[in-house]
Amino acid sequence: DEVVNTPGADVLVEFYAPWCGHCKKLEPEYNSLGEHYKDNDKIIIAKMDATANEVSSVQVSGFPTLKFFPADTEEIVDYEGERDKDGMIKFIEENKKSA
Repeated sequence: DEVVNTPGADVLVEFYAPWCGHCKKLEPEYNSLGEHYKDNDKIIIAKMDATANEVSSVQVSGFPTLKFFPADTEEIVDYEGERDKDGMIKFIEENKKSA
């Protein structure tokens, strides 16, 4: 909740499980996405082990689940696009609320 509620920041969170094969496949693309935005303090790329943390406020029905939390809203946007860096960048740029 703390990261998701960072004032003025758009946040993409990957909810994953350590044993999940699809999560492991996504990892290099997701890490590359994090590198892309590392110098942008208005866009946060985060991951959370959903097996070790309670995520009652968010519906996670499978792994990996990607959810986008636009800045300064209560909105949650599900990411259902291609699981590659370019697809995720396009999604973030289309949905971000930060300047």
